[in-house]
Amino acid sequence: MDINSFINGLMTSLEPINIMWVIIGGILGTIVGMLPGLGPATAVAVLIPVTFGMEPVSAIILMAAIYYGAMYGGSRSSILLNTPGDGSAIAATFDGYPMAKKGQAGQALAISAVASFIGGIMAVIGFIFLAMPLADFALKFGPAEYFLLMLLTLSAIVSLSLGRMVKGFIAMLLGLLLSTVGIDTQTGVYRFTMGVPHLSDGIDFLIVIIGVYAIGEVLYNFLTIDHEKKEKKEVGKIWFTKEQWKRSKWPILRSGPLGFIIGVLPGAGGSIASMISYSTEKQISKKPEEFGEGAVEGLAAPESANNAASVGAMIPLLTMGIPGSGTTAVMLGALIMLGLRPGPLLFENQPEIAWTLINSMFLGNIALVIVNILLVGLLIKILDTPAKVLYPIIVLLAFIGTYTLSYNVIDFFLLLIFGVFGLFMKVFDFPIAPLVLALIVGADMEQNFRKALLSSNGSLDIFVSTPVSIGLVILTLISLFYPLVIKAFKKKKSNNLDQSSTS
Repeated sequence: MDINSFINGLMTSLEPINIMWVIIGGILGTIVGMLPGLGPATAVAVLIPVTFGMEPVSAIILMAAIYYGAMYGGSRSSILLNTPGDGSAIAATFDGYPMAKKGQAGQALAISAVASFIGGIMAVIGFIFLAMPLADFALKFGPAEYFLLMLLTLSAIVSLSLGRMVKGFIAMLLGLLLSTVGIDTQTGVYRFTMGVPHLSDGIDFLIVIIGVYAIGEVLYNFLTIDHEKKEKKEVGKIWFTKEQWKRSKWPILRSGPLGFIIGVLPGAGGSIASMISYSTEKQISKKPEEFGEGAVEGLAAPESANNAASVGAMIPLLTMGIPGSGTTAVMLGALIMLGLRPGPLLFENQPEIAWTLINSMFLGNIALVIVNILLVGLLIKILDTPAKVLYPIIVLLAFIGTYTLSYNVIDFFLLLIFGVFGLFMKVFDFPIAPLVLALIVGADMEQNFRKALLSSNGSLDIFVSTPVSIGLVILTLISLFYPLVIKAFKKKKSNNLDQSSTS
């Protein structure tokens, strides 16, 4: 690390104009992240024209602040409304929404903000010292390794459906089938488009997320609302307890580095990072049965991971010129238009830009945790909104978010279809996460599988040909069978205790 460049970057990031852009970008990102469908990529894309008259340093600071600000905001609607703002916020619904239903909304929002802050700070520190070595490590990932990484992610999320793993596999397969809709990028063949030109680009996973979570949740509550007590919901304290912090601190510290490393891998992103961290914590937890019922560590771990992943995704962008996520792909185009050329020479030719950005991430995370904690009291008032007002607002936001994806009314029909689909999944107790995650990674998974086979002339040996690929295969097997082994062990132990008590 170049100490002089680091200090110069720190001084530049502390200039009032750049502090202002950090705060503005972070707040905008938080707001946009809360809105279904309007993720960080959309926010950055919309604001690109604003950056044309700005200094390159200020422009990249603003775009980065919007990016990780949206990571904070995405969990807000997940916790309060069970409606993820973006793919990386899905894991926050697993335990965040149950916490809100149990009267712990304020505590869930607070632990989410703190976990995001710690994960982001850990990732920035990792960025400073590990940027170049991790960039070199990411280059070792070929098509076979990327396929196996995505397979590991799917196996991890399916293993969370213990007790209903068959349903989890069915949901995952449906997601993979949906990911095949559209033009095959290798052959140009139209697949499952049913003569609808709009489907040639495939089904946007954000439409599925908004449909099965937002519309599905509204429909389910509409069916059950008459059976619920018309009591004012308790929102609880606006700060977490010592016991909740004790349960959360180690998952946060474990998930931050994990999310950072996954974020470095181009194409992995916050969705994979949050799902793997959640699965890992559930498997090593002493109380795995509490996950999905409002376990605070089940919220803290993925929140730490996805914010760290957003920082990690900046490494391949800045050091190799390779976008590590959809948002950094948009940022890459913007930076090129601003006259910057991300890549190996950036740290040599324009170190002040790289190190100013890194230092601004420290300031941004500090500003965002303060803003998000101050907003807790305001946000939890959403739970006091009467259902007859709240549900139409959710539906309205869902339709607005869907329309902004491609400005095509056909997406409305898809939204309603997946809303009904989400209702049936909820009624028949099918896990939704495997469906959505399979749709997110399915297309890339298929293409990497085919590229790997092409490069090996059809030999499957390529999937166990490197230490990285062998390690991923082993982790995949562990993620699938570890929960089953632990369940069988606990059952055997319980039977032994019953036998000893009867004797």
